[in-house]
Amino acid sequence: MTNSPPLPFLIFIAIYSGLLIRLSWIDFKARLLPDNLTYPLLWSGLLYQALLFPDHLSSAVWGAVAGYMSLWLLYWFYFFLRRSEGIGYGDMKLLAALGAWHGWQSLPGLVVTSAVIGIVLAVFIRLLRRGEQRLATTPLPFGPCLAIAGGVTGWCNEHGLILDNLSFTL
Repeated sequence: MTNSPPLPFLIFIAIYSGLLIRLSWIDFKARLLPDNLTYPLLWSGLLYQALLFPDHLSSAVWGAVAGYMSLWLLYWFYFFLRRSEGIGYGDMKLLAALGAWHGWQSLPGLVVTSAVIGIVLAVFIRLLRRGEQRLATTPLPFGPCLAIAGGVTGWCNEHGLILDNLSFTL
């Protein structure tokens, strides 16, 4: 006999997965992460922690703050350096939502994983579009990379492969 997860857990995971898939699709097609999807993802992550894992709520709140602020700082650093935008505000909100779901400890692993996925995506697109465009000037959607990293982190954490304490991310 196997233990199945409780219904509230399954409902939250369905919300999490559905919103990440929808956000990825929209960002891939339109290069936009709409607030009407990123905010529910953020608040459902905080509610998930508050209802199912109240001991982790503080980590989730700090994860949301640190997720947003880290990309906000990167945005302004890049803007002052290059005088153009390098990342969108939707990406900041998505990382804040992932911080709420996974806690601040998961943020380094999430960012490194999403960056690696982004590099792989850029190389793949470069191979597909040989000679069509310069990849350095073509914006790539980062939302799908963050969403995949969030899914990988959630799956790994659920199956005991904790990515929170990887020393190479520091």
